[in-house]
Parts: sequence; C-alpha cells; structure tokens
Amino acid sequence: MARYLSFAHLVKTRYGGRLQKVVLDAGFGCPNRDGALGSGGCTYCLNEAFHPAYSRPEIGLHQQIDEGILFHRKRYARAKGFLAYFQSYSNTYAPLERLKQVYEEALSHPQIIGLTIGTRPDCVDAQKLDYLAELSRKYLIFIEYGIESCYDHTLCRIRRGHTFEQAREAVVESAIRGLHTGAHFIFGLPGETKEEMMRTASMISALPLTSVKFHQLQIIKGTQMELEYQQYPHDFASFTLPEYIDFFVDYLEQFNPHIAIERFAGEVPPRFVSETPWGLIRYADLVKILEKRLEERNTQQGAKYALPL
Repeated sequence: MARYLSFAHLVKTRYGGRLQKVVLDAGFGCPNRDGALGSGGCTYCLNEAFHPAYSRPEIGLHQQIDEGILFHRKRYARAKGFLAYFQSYSNTYAPLERLKQVYEEALSHPQIIGLTIGTRPDCVDAQKLDYLAELSRKYLIFIEYGIESCYDHTLCRIRRGHTFEQAREAVVESAIRGLHTGAHFIFGLPGETKEEMMRTASMISALPLTSVKFHQLQIIKGTQMELEYQQYPHDFASFTLPEYIDFFVDYLEQFNPHIAIERFAGEVPPRFVSETPWGLIRYADLVKILEKRLEERNTQQGAKYALPL
C-alpha cells in the first residue's frame, strides 16, 4: 500500500513510465542578481551546489541533452522519455521571443518529449503562460516555482524579492491554463519555528498544485546565509534525521492527498557544506526510512487533511 502520493507514481500512472529530467543551462539570469531586484541573490543560494557537470551554458542545448541522456541512461535504462529541465536561475526571465527560441530548440531534440521550467513567481506573465499553454497541446509542460516559504517576513529576510501572494497568483494562473504546476519549499529557514512550518501544510494544500518539492535547509559554504547562521544560530530550527522524518510524517497527515510529493528532502554534494548532520545518506534511503515510519505509525498522506470551507 502506497502511503503517500509520489510524483514518480503520478507520472507512471499518467504516462506509462518514468520521465527523466535532463538538466539544462540556457544562460538565463535572475532579477535578484542582475540589479532588477538585488545583486546578491537569495541568501541561501549557490547554483553550483545543485548543478550537474554535464550542464554548461557554453555548449549548445543539444549537446547538453546528449550528454545528460548518456549520463542518465546508465541509471535509468527504462526511462520512457526525457524532459528538458531548465533549472538554473530563473528560466522565464527573458523576453518571450528569447524563451520561444530556447524552448523550441530543446523540443526539437528527437528524444525530448517535454519541458520542466524552473522559475520565480514574479518572472511570468499572461503572455508567457499563454505560450506555455499552447506548447502543452503538443508536449508535456511542467512549470516549477521556487516559493520557499509561505511567510512574507521570511521571504523578506532571505531576500527573495516577491511575496507569497505573488506566488499564489502565479500558481493559480498556471493551473487555470492546464499546466502541470509545481512548487518548491524549504523547511528550516531563519525565523520560522517548527510550529509555523507545520501550519504551511494547509496553506500549500489550498494551492492548485500538481506536485511539490520540500527540502530541509542546508547551509551552503560561501553564502550570506552561512554568515547569518554563524551570527544568529538560535534563529534556525534544526532537525536530526529522526526528528525530520517524524516532522514530515506529521506534515503529510495534514497535506492534500491529491498533490504529489516530488521530494521531501534535499541532497547537496558534501564539498559545498561545512557539516553533514545526517551523514552521507542518499535520497533513495531516506524514502525507505519515510515509508517504514509511515507504516509503523499506520498513517498516510491526508489522514488528517481537512477540506477548506
């Protein structure tokens, strides 16, 4: 018995098998780095910490795709298809004509069946979403918003440069157009208690999302957040691994059972962090631990979910 709705299960059910993302870097920027909103980026962000070696903006998209497929074929030989995953920075942060050129170049690769587009909620507009909806008539189109927190005081502190209301509007406008809409959130951001984090289960559940990614906060070397953590460690709620697993089981119980969980924890290469409090455990092992704990507690996603009035 599956005790939570995994994104892998959702995709397999809808499309008949695994769809593997191939990370691409098209050289897009970010308004939080180029001066439009700020110049230092979000306080936790270091793009290199989650960026695969095969994805480099100095080579063409088709070469990145070829190298990415070769990389993933060794591990996911039975993948039904490949999605071009524009992950680095804000991948709708460009004029529409530039987006068309980039997306359609990726879609012209014979082994790409769709796109996953990572971006910010303040970097979309009606024209861009209408274009993506048009593409979705022929290809699989997923849009993934970095939201990170439901609290504006947190978004301000980590220098996101947008509000939760802007995020909600972007998600709603995307879902209205029939786009597969995902979001990313971080547990453990400064100034948030575990009780405040738990309350976001109902807030996120109310959004018309297809899927969601959750990560525990990891302090990346060289970021502004590393300095903040050193100065104000008591502002950060931390989790041991057993604490995090039980926290997330509690969270799942209150979470909308129709929103798929794409990830519930993050992995960063050890060279990018000063400490690895959970050890070097891989995500696949974390999934097994979560599934075992759900079984031990005889519970499941949505067990305590209350429909909004």
